[in-house]
Amino acid sequence: MTTEPANFAENIHRVDYLTPYAEPLTDAGAYIDLALRERESLDGDWHFAIDPYDTCLRARWFEEKYVDEAGRPYPVDFSFDQWETISVPSCWNVQKELWYWYEGSAVYVRNFSFEPGPASERVFLTFDGAAYAAYVFLNGEYLGWHQGASTPFRFEVTGKVRDDNRLLVVVNNDRTPERVPMDNTDWFNYGGLHRSVNLVRLPKTFIETASVALRPDGTYSTVAVGLTLTGPDLDGQAEVTIPELNFNEILDVSGGVGIEEFDLSPELWSPDNPKLYDVYIRYGADEWHDRVGFREIRVVGQDILLNGTPLFLTGVSQHEESVANGRSLTEEEIRENFRVAREMGCRYVRLAHYPHSGLTSRIADEVGMLLWEEVPVYWAIDFANEATFADADNQLRELLLRDRNRASVIIWSVGNENADSDARLSFMSRLVATCRSLDPTRLVSAACLVDSTALVIADRLAEHLDIIGINEYYGWYEPDFSKLPRLFENSAPTKPVIISEFGADAVTGRHGGADEMFTEENQEAIYRRQVEVLGSIPYIRGTSPWILYDFRCPRRVHVLHGYYNRKGLLSPDRTQKKLAFTVMQEWYKTK
Repeated sequence: MTTEPANFAENIHRVDYLTPYAEPLTDAGAYIDLALRERESLDGDWHFAIDPYDTCLRARWFEEKYVDEAGRPYPVDFSFDQWETISVPSCWNVQKELWYWYEGSAVYVRNFSFEPGPASERVFLTFDGAAYAAYVFLNGEYLGWHQGASTPFRFEVTGKVRDDNRLLVVVNNDRTPERVPMDNTDWFNYGGLHRSVNLVRLPKTFIETASVALRPDGTYSTVAVGLTLTGPDLDGQAEVTIPELNFNEILDVSGGVGIEEFDLSPELWSPDNPKLYDVYIRYGADEWHDRVGFREIRVVGQDILLNGTPLFLTGVSQHEESVANGRSLTEEEIRENFRVAREMGCRYVRLAHYPHSGLTSRIADEVGMLLWEEVPVYWAIDFANEATFADADNQLRELLLRDRNRASVIIWSVGNENADSDARLSFMSRLVATCRSLDPTRLVSAACLVDSTALVIADRLAEHLDIIGINEYYGWYEPDFSKLPRLFENSAPTKPVIISEFGADAVTGRHGGADEMFTEENQEAIYRRQVEVLGSIPYIRGTSPWILYDFRCPRRVHVLHGYYNRKGLLSPDRTQKKLAFTVMQEWYKTK
């Protein structure tokens, strides 16, 4: 048995200082489908300081110990109420030049008032996203932590909120090999409370999750409704109402679970007719409300069928980023992205490489844009690490639970550009199984690599997928373009293929010959050669070139990159179109 030396200072010498915060970890098991429930916003100005040495957690600042046991003043290394402020939601990197490249921990603090409601109410503190890990303290009490930058999480604070409250959140965006994504990516590592924070009040027993979807059986006449409850009263009846369809039916609930299929023939949702219905589910004192579109997406042979009609997915890939706001896109910026994509002829957008905000998929429902959504199982994930799998699986579950009622979302993707190893096959096939268990109404894909030696589409994961996604950069990273048609000639997939990425870098406004790299003319020429080949391959049923607009990336240090990936079809601020934009616009008119 070892003892600590008499002069051991825990907050200085403790190596495993995070161990006391390992539990509770909030995850998809505590997920609450807020849908369109009323929220009390905690957005706005928060006090903020970067904390490179994680001293808040090491020294337990949240306890706010200002005097010793005898009441004598005690020196502290923080001054919460005198710190400068930062806006929430936002990414700290774009709020101040000093913080632009900062990676590590930062501390957010705000005070808020609370007026209690009925004695039976339950109160939840909700976060729509914190990049990457968040440790949450209310009035000096540790509530728990969450990992995963882009998915929502909650803490019940019933009985913990007072008339006046202090909320403290430590957010950490360190890149580490075991995280998802890992420490090497091709995008900017934004940090912060980059999505909204709210309080939500619910009755003692409430609807925890709900799903409403058209059964994918080709009849377009059966709607499946499912729900789970939490609370003391788990047996009873729920009332399901769709006023516009004059639909009002009873759903039996036992043990907190209810699922039923109803005969119903709604007007179908599509990009040309993005019809949404208000759906209400009532149980006891609780009411869940959402706006839902009904559509069917299936694969038959090499065809993708939307509402029974073969579909070519004219699309583009897109990061969640803007020059001004980083990953905290405003509603106006999201709508502008979809507007520009639609102008190019897109009916589909691949949201890369992590879950974008829930507002994005809601707006896509409204404007009629089909979506591919994915989790950041990116490049060389630690596939043999069960903790890494648990992180990826949880992010996937939280995404599915958040967006499974969005008609716009037609594809779940479980990863991007991963080497075809045994560990990777096990890891990602298990993620596919998660998709199928939580949501059997959508297609599953992944952005795979081709066998560049044999020049053939060959990935063992394809056996588990509905659609094979392929990233290829012939004409750019592989200068020998003649390999592209040979690749397709050598391949005979039995499933539809989406070219999930292709492209080339070009600096906006840089002009020259078609063979001069980084010019708009060079990018344009590569795009013309690409679409000529892609348009001749019958099993290719969609394309999402890389990428809609240039985005920040620290690995891009060529003088012409300027810390940006320049493969965008638009400039970073989306005000200027490159020549290749017109290539895709013209080609999509033929599709």
